[in-house]
Amino acid sequence: MVLSERILKVKPSPTLAVTNLANSMKAKGIDIIGFGSGEPDFDTPQFIKDAAIQAINNGKTKYTPVGGIPELKEAIIKKFKKDNDLEYKTTEVTVNCGGKHSFYNLMQVLLNDSDEVVIPSPYWVSYPSMVLLAGGKPVIVNTDEKSGFKMNPQQLEEKITEKTKAVVINSPSNPTGAAYTEDELKELAQVLEKRDLIIITDDIYESITYDNFKFSNIANISDKFKNKTIVLNGVSKTYSMTGWRIGYMAGDEKIIKKTETLQSQSTSNPASISQWAALAALTGDGTAVKEMVSAFARRRKLIVEGLNNIPGIKCLNPAGSFYVFPSMEGLFNSKGWDHINKKYEGEHNSSKLSSYLIEEAKIAVVPGIAFGNDNHIRMSFATSDENITEGLKRIKEAVEKLF
Repeated sequence: MVLSERILKVKPSPTLAVTNLANSMKAKGIDIIGFGSGEPDFDTPQFIKDAAIQAINNGKTKYTPVGGIPELKEAIIKKFKKDNDLEYKTTEVTVNCGGKHSFYNLMQVLLNDSDEVVIPSPYWVSYPSMVLLAGGKPVIVNTDEKSGFKMNPQQLEEKITEKTKAVVINSPSNPTGAAYTEDELKELAQVLEKRDLIIITDDIYESITYDNFKFSNIANISDKFKNKTIVLNGVSKTYSMTGWRIGYMAGDEKIIKKTETLQSQSTSNPASISQWAALAALTGDGTAVKEMVSAFARRRKLIVEGLNNIPGIKCLNPAGSFYVFPSMEGLFNSKGWDHINKKYEGEHNSSKLSSYLIEEAKIAVVPGIAFGNDNHIRMSFATSDENITEGLKRIKEAVEKLF
């Protein structure tokens, strides 16, 4: 059987693969500490679960409008106004089956074959794959620690061509936690202002920031930028609702309408029960979110300080999200690296290191190559303080064996 060329270009999600591997090893009784999972370890707040139960008991179990129930759309509109000072009509908002689904739908609607999408690296693992699945071409802008993993206007300018259809901004970022300030977004806007393209801003970690960082959106710069920006968001990370699968987007009415047309022929509406739960989340008082972010802030300090105390590892302090993206480059010249090179021959350096850590230290991390940077690994600190402390101890012991 001959499969499509597009699907052969795409690999399974490496972040999900690491999580599944860790869970599989745990099921076998192996004491694995997982730093791979991209989801909060907290339970969904009880008031959200209660709203879902009530929806079931009230018979809210049928098909809904493809783009979401009116009540949820109104709540999303109010959220944008309250949190982001952005005004949208109901026809400019749609609800999808998770944040990943939002981006996938958007790529399918926007891209023709060979259209280009500019994506800063390190990037969320699924961006390039979903561009490829839509027949487009990912154009990568490489950033590094010196820039705080943020692209600058010159880099952006160099990557834009006549084929550029869209530019992706993910702030705060997965995997680095980097976040653009208002001034930095204005600098990028000067490059984008006269370009006929779409700006896609993925704000899924908007509510998870630290040290009084002020979240900004490029759509706030002017009405012109609002009109050319599609804002993606969802309830998964903010409210610990990853399994409920509710994402949403807002922007140009014609684009939103076409994403709903696509959705009507693929998934149809997002799960009705999940929509009512998301409505409760967005209209709640935010107390649960503040408590989770407070815990993440404590864990961030613990993991960043711990990693920076391990020989050969350097870790920047993320401005947001619940990930760190430490540099492991200092380990690749260690005495013990030759042995690892030979044992895992043919793999990328970050993959070799990840394999070594899971075998030697029983620690699961995601190789940086999955995010476009082979000198790093991604670690989620959405796990307990105890797991972080024990995990750092194991990593230090495994790393010290290389020197």
